[in-house]
Amino acid sequence: MNVLVIGSINTDFVVESEVLPQLGETVLGKNFSMHSGGKGANQAVAAARLGAKVSMIAAVGNDEMGQREIEILKQEKIDTTGIVIKNGVSTGIAVITLSQNDNCIIVVGGANLALSIDDIEKNQHKIQSADVIVCSLEIPLECVQYACWQAKRYNKHFILNPAPAQNLPDELLENATLITPNVWEYAKLFRLPENSSSDDVWHHFQQYSSPSTVMTCGIHGVLYHHNHLVYNQPAFEVGVVDTTGAGDTFNGALAAFFDLPCTDAIRYAAAAASLSVTRHGARNGMPSAQELEKFLEENGA
Repeated sequence: MNVLVIGSINTDFVVESEVLPQLGETVLGKNFSMHSGGKGANQAVAAARLGAKVSMIAAVGNDEMGQREIEILKQEKIDTTGIVIKNGVSTGIAVITLSQNDNCIIVVGGANLALSIDDIEKNQHKIQSADVIVCSLEIPLECVQYACWQAKRYNKHFILNPAPAQNLPDELLENATLITPNVWEYAKLFRLPENSSSDDVWHHFQQYSSPSTVMTCGIHGVLYHHNHLVYNQPAFEVGVVDTTGAGDTFNGALAAFFDLPCTDAIRYAAAAASLSVTRHGARNGMPSAQELEKFLEENGA
């Protein structure tokens, strides 16, 4: 599969501390680490490791972080020629402070928010050569809408991962081939009451969702439509270490296997997401095609 990801690239700075500092306070930290992130880049890596031919349209700043992220993506055999270097803004970052199983996070979109329709237009040949296009919402909404319109224009599949959650134009939802929210993103997307429980969301999905909607439900698996019925793909039982990046793995895997029958593609994507939570970090657990095949054989799938 030729997969095009139009999305974000971040560098994550993670600090561990015994306590979270109060306003004006300085505390001593325990550990520091730096990780590659951004939903777009994560999804691209997930698809590439599973054997897809992957390219990206994205933006980074003219800084060391941007060059580092591009080199890391190249190591994953991802075509980075569509990544634009923006002057005057930094590469997107997230500063994460971890303390006693809690965290504080500051995200600076930086170059991700400077991605433009013109940047996509200049790389239109990548849309034309793609089998499936993947977008999430860490880039300007106008870019997502334009990408969806271009996908429809060239009769390409378009997977919209509506994260971070926000209200979206009906036209975008109607034109996407698949929409892949988690439970809480689904509630936001379809304007359910704020006090809706997961059971309320499940009921709404079963009664009112369209065939283009695939909802990930964590340990409860995936809900999707097939042959005019709603199906549940159960989650695979694994030792959960870190759920960061599971949704990105699911979306990348879904794109990589999009040429398979619906039930198979979703089963493979669910298995890849389950494998991804067995190690720390958003990308460390993302499986290769061989690892996924072995896992599926061991689990009788």
